[in-house]
Amino acid sequence: MNDKTKRYVNGSALFIGGMLIFLVLSIIGCAPTVPQEQKTGAMLWGENCNRCHNIRTPSEFNDGQWEVAMTHMRTRGNLTANESKKILEFLKIAN
Repeated sequence: MNDKTKRYVNGSALFIGGMLIFLVLSIIGCAPTVPQEQKTGAMLWGENCNRCHNIRTPSEFNDGQWEVAMTHMRTRGNLTANESKKILEFLKIAN
């Protein structure tokens, strides 16, 4: 094989390998999601709280402080009452 052919074969192999990786990652990304009403407090906390700021560890605040924070963040984060309740329950158990 001459140098031009080797470069073509190597470039083609890299392209095909990259496309395979893209295909696999696309399929994985299309996995079914959990319906909102079935999500746990931990899932909701991870999905919602880090949208706007660095996420706090549950042990950073006590139960009373989390209640105050969740009252405020329910409005700011546009959370439903059920979502807020699940997140607060998770934070209280985890701290």
